[in-house]
Amino acid sequence: MSSPDPQVRAARNHSTSPASRGPVVAVTGAAAGVGALLTERLAASEEIKQVIAIDERRGECAAAQWHILDVRDPAIAEKLRGADVVVHLALDLDLETDAAARTAYNVRGTQTVLTAAAAAGVHRVVLCTSAMVYGALPDNELPLSEDAELRATAEATGVGDLLEIERLARRAPRAHPGLNVTVVRPAVLVGGTDTALTRYFESPRLLVVAGSRPAWQFCHVEDLCSALEYAVVEKVEGELAVGCDGWLEQEEVEELSGIRRMELPSAVALGAAARLHRIGLTPSPAGDLAYTMYPWVVSGSRLHDAGWRPQWTNEEVLAELLEEVSGRHTVAGRRLGRKDATAAGAAGATVALLGTAALVRRARKARRRI
Repeated sequence: MSSPDPQVRAARNHSTSPASRGPVVAVTGAAAGVGALLTERLAASEEIKQVIAIDERRGECAAAQWHILDVRDPAIAEKLRGADVVVHLALDLDLETDAAARTAYNVRGTQTVLTAAAAAGVHRVVLCTSAMVYGALPDNELPLSEDAELRATAEATGVGDLLEIERLARRAPRAHPGLNVTVVRPAVLVGGTDTALTRYFESPRLLVVAGSRPAWQFCHVEDLCSALEYAVVEKVEGELAVGCDGWLEQEEVEELSGIRRMELPSAVALGAAARLHRIGLTPSPAGDLAYTMYPWVVSGSRLHDAGWRPQWTNEEVLAELLEEVSGRHTVAGRRLGRKDATAAGAAGATVALLGTAALVRRARKARRRI
């Protein structure tokens, strides 16, 4: 018997390749940030058959099939037809976004994606929130298990939205039988990110609240993407915490960063942060401070049991974060220009850290001029 035609043989080999058997994956928020990195990673994977990229603008991944629309548009259901898995990463956690608008986008977007996925016959949705949903509390275990109670409140930036997304994730399988929902909760995310926690390292001094017990655990965006891929190909499911192994004590962070601390009484630090946020001078509410005061370190045991390991250490991620924020100047979560930063540094240690006196004086003068 003659051997098969080379083109036929190639077609047969292709039809039985891992990619041809793998899932079709849709990624929302695919044009930037974690979404863009994951889209590129999945498009290059032999375990993925096809990537559908969804965003309000086209991204750079040429291998993906792009659909340009807002995730709150019910028309997204049609774009998800044929997908096996949806990874929903279209979230707005920008410190400068109006809080009400941010919540409307995040919650409505997640609701729409879950409903549309069920309508389109998708069998798995992967959501990404944050380990912040566990809450930062003085009696937290070190580390927390994935099954630990979610004890966070809505007092920190975006955490209220994330808690609502967690609630939607728990409810979705009951509302849509056959839909599996996996939630991934990263530790302090680093790698092109801008959050209240990354801005903490842009300050001239590291705020330490007297009597607090901080513990720092980071998650590099590359490790988050590899964890998301594990969820996509169903190597692991359920609620997943992801981060570097172990954690750093505050003293280790100060030694590695070379940034000295400024220790303040709890009432002073929290009171000043609340006042500055209330009068609109800083984007960070006082609730953000809790995550620099108490531990919220996670074990990541489910991913570890599935064979996943982080490629980055806490020390390496901290070094990358310090390089990223080099040259930036932040006071109480508010970015300053170079001139403002110099003035704040000359005003004394407490003002340099919290900026209370200088910023409040500036606000009062502005109001008097009106």
